[in-house]
Amino acid sequence: MTTAGNRTAEDGNAPIIVVEDLRKRYGDIQAVDGVSFSVERGEVFALLGPNGSGKTTTVEIIEGMRAADSGRATVDGIDVGKNPKAVKQHIGVQLQSSAFFEHLRLAELLKMLGSIYGLSVDPEPLLEAVDLAQRRSASFRTLSGGQKQRFAIAASLVNDPDVIFLDEPTTGLDPQARRRIWDLTLGWKAEGRTVVLTTHYMEEAEELCDRVAVMDGGRIIAMAPPGELIDDLIARGFEREHEVRLATLEDVFLDLTGRSLREF
Repeated sequence: MTTAGNRTAEDGNAPIIVVEDLRKRYGDIQAVDGVSFSVERGEVFALLGPNGSGKTTTVEIIEGMRAADSGRATVDGIDVGKNPKAVKQHIGVQLQSSAFFEHLRLAELLKMLGSIYGLSVDPEPLLEAVDLAQRRSASFRTLSGGQKQRFAIAASLVNDPDVIFLDEPTTGLDPQARRRIWDLTLGWKAEGRTVVLTTHYMEEAEELCDRVAVMDGGRIIAMAPPGELIDDLIARGFEREHEVRLATLEDVFLDLTGRSLREF
């Protein structure tokens, strides 16, 4: 794996992702309507919004999975629209479970994915990172839903990416597994990687993200660090209807059952 020092030395201080006036229409629906933002190197950045807000389409354009009607997106200085293949060498994308060959073993799948990038991949550290080392010889189809989700995250790391895209990475996971993904995300940030995620869990975005962009109707309607957005809401006179407790039910659950993952 590349060291954090090497990432900084090679990449400099410019934003690693720059998005300028992106637009995408599907028939009568303007899915992305003039979206612009940048993401700093080593930042954890989230696109938030209700279903249909345009966040997934925006991310897919940046990943080179979908072409924009107009506008521009660059990753590490590479124009995504002009050279999507080159961009894929720099990014890791959390794939959906349907993208994997179900009858292959986990270690075999990671080696095969590495070969796509022309790399010889050691699957062990990738599986260990998501607590699936003991399942290395299991076929993908035998995994539980949560295990498939975690394997998809391991698969996103096969090319040692500078930027990792996570699409609702903790949906369907139990609290222990969810906290494990949080720890991984913060670990990637400490290594100098950049993480771009979408999530419907606002506490997840608040816990992990340096900045968030809130989308609705294909546009960014707010963008700032989570704490700044919360302070602004309070300054406008917002008051919660219920008293905020010092602990949550999830805290109770983790205290009673522990934080370690249990598969069986």
